[in-house]
Amino acid sequence: MQALALSRAGAGRWHLAICAGFGHNTDMTAPSSPATRSHDRRRLAKIAGLALVTGATALAAFTAMEPRMAATAVLTVVCIGLWATALVPEYWTGFAFFLAAMLLHLAPAEVVFSGFHSSTFWLLFSGLVLGAAIKHTGLGKRSAALLARMLGRRYWQVIAGIVLFGVGLAFIMPSSMGRVVMLVPIIIALADHMGYGPDDKGRIGMLMAGAFGTFAPAFTILPANVPNMILTGMAEAQYGQHLSYFTYMLLHFPVLGALKAGVVVGLILWLFPDRDPAPVPADDRAATPMNASERRLIALLALALLLWFTDALHGMSPAWVGLGAALYALWPGSGLTSKTVLNEDISYGPLFFIAAIMGLGAVSSATGLGETLVAMMSEQAGFATDRPVGNVVGLALISTLVATVTNLPSVPAIMTPLAGELAVATGLPLATVLMTQVLAFSNVLLPHQAPPLVMATQVAKLPSGALLRMTLSLFALTLLVLTPLDLVWWHVLGLL
Repeated sequence: MQALALSRAGAGRWHLAICAGFGHNTDMTAPSSPATRSHDRRRLAKIAGLALVTGATALAAFTAMEPRMAATAVLTVVCIGLWATALVPEYWTGFAFFLAAMLLHLAPAEVVFSGFHSSTFWLLFSGLVLGAAIKHTGLGKRSAALLARMLGRRYWQVIAGIVLFGVGLAFIMPSSMGRVVMLVPIIIALADHMGYGPDDKGRIGMLMAGAFGTFAPAFTILPANVPNMILTGMAEAQYGQHLSYFTYMLLHFPVLGALKAGVVVGLILWLFPDRDPAPVPADDRAATPMNASERRLIALLALALLLWFTDALHGMSPAWVGLGAALYALWPGSGLTSKTVLNEDISYGPLFFIAAIMGLGAVSSATGLGETLVAMMSEQAGFATDRPVGNVVGLALISTLVATVTNLPSVPAIMTPLAGELAVATGLPLATVLMTQVLAFSNVLLPHQAPPLVMATQVAKLPSGALLRMTLSLFALTLLVLTPLDLVWWHVLGLL
């Protein structure tokens, strides 16, 4: 009996050690409540599930692939699993990826750390600085007061208005990262103005509306997201296929743009219901004169917006436009940020997180993992020239898996060079094969796939569980409802 008691005590200590190792605060002396025990069981279930999936992936990968590619596949599963389950902070997983990739020699250092010199990384940094400036100058509260008057007095009107505003912004501002930079700080101030606290579902819903509203439908507007532009550029360079703005929008926007925007509104109202807003009149700055800092910041944001809007003319990356704006905001004489902005006002966790995501996609591409997955799945898909609908569905599923293993911009980079061979194998027109990529990269399964979405949620400090519920729900509805409707629309237009 004494040995059994000691065994149970040891097991309890191991249980506490495991929970503590994954960030759970445990007290060895205090009895745990039922809620705590339930939470611990869920965490242990996540750990066991991730270990099982990782083991199965390792067994399959090292059987079918060369060692470096197999190790990349296993590392990808571990990173995606940790990001999806939030067992540890996102930046911790990012640092673990950098260490493992270098120790295992999966790719050269310039590939592993390529996220740090990507435009996405620097646009995120710019967004953090500009967000701090919007808060420091008080422009966020003023904008929120003005916007509150336009959005109505009902919660559903606020959510629908934010989504509609985000979609409209996608037509005039080509960079999704730039749109997020502009929107998120204003929506945070708007939520404060309407009386939604940090833990209120209304605040989460408003931030989700801003992030998903300006991101998800924008895949149907040709210059509005990075994967769209990679697809059109590579299609023209490799196959002479010119995708016009109007044709692309006609093919995708009615279902995957306008209808999806409505689905986003409905999902947010269902997942994050809350009371109607209650504005705080005492903090209404709309009627007070602007100070000099606010006027300078408006001029700076207007210039950045103009340069983002005209990037096709001057060729300057949105990231360097944002970095230039951030540089001015950080200049002590500008009065746009506090003297301690880099030490106290900005969190660097999101920067390491986004760098790791970009690096993981780069390593997957460098090792050939994406192309190998496409080849393996194409063999298993059983493409036949007399099954056009089945072939389209199969191609979309293959692209979706590529997006999950890497990220959304990797889909056109990997799939477009193979489109000619896939067109021959399926008997589909080349244009149809190319457009199946849109079905995949416009449908986000896990948050890590989409850098703009990651940036929005990190800056807004949205709960990872709420974000995952939103992406999974929108993915399922898009896959089961919107994609079949889009294929019917393709048939009406003669593409299928």
